[in-house]
Amino acid sequence: MKIILSAILALYSTLSFSSGGIGICKGEYALCAASSSYPTGNTITVDGVPFPEGKAVCPVLIGLSVANLNIMGSCKAPTNMVWSLFSPVTSYPQAPTWDVQHEVVRTFVTTTETGGGMSNQWSYLCTKQKHRTKTSSGKYVQLADCLGPINESPWTNGSVPVGTSIITAAPVGAVNPVGGSLP
Repeated sequence: MKIILSAILALYSTLSFSSGGIGICKGEYALCAASSSYPTGNTITVDGVPFPEGKAVCPVLIGLSVANLNIMGSCKAPTNMVWSLFSPVTSYPQAPTWDVQHEVVRTFVTTTETGGGMSNQWSYLCTKQKHRTKTSSGKYVQLADCLGPINESPWTNGSVPVGTSIITAAPVGAVNPVGGSLP
C-alpha cells in the first residue's frame, strides 16, 4: 500500500486537487496512522448514518498527502485546523513520547470489547493544539485533536462489523486504533 501511495504522490507531486475524488494535497496535515481514538460520547454522521465519534491526537506534518476530496471539498483547511490525511511517510512522531519513530504496520480483528473497534480519521478536520508538545528527546511537535467516526470504513463509508480485519500502525493495545478495513 505504501508503494502505491508513494507512486501516486510522485506522479502528482506538484499538484493540489480541488474537486471531488481522491487527490493529493500539499502542506500541513495530521497523520493519525499510529493513533488511538477515544469515544467522545457524541455521534458523527456519514452519508446519513450516525456513528460514535472518536477523538484521536495526531502529529501535524508538512508535505504531500492523499485526501478524499468527496468529504473535504478542498485541500484548504480553516484557520488553526488541518485535515487528517494518508501519507507514505514511515517515520513520524508517535504517542506516548511523541518522538519520531518508524511505524510498525500490523493487522487486528475488531471485537465487541471496549476499545476493540477501529476509527476512521481519513479526510476529517482536526484542530491544532494551541501549544506545541515537548517530546521525550526535548524537541517540540505540533499535535492536533482529530474527530472521526468509530467503526466506519474509509473505503465504503459503511459500518465495520465485529470480526473485520483492520490494518493500522497503532501499537498493540491501542484503543479503537485508526486504520482501515482490508478488502
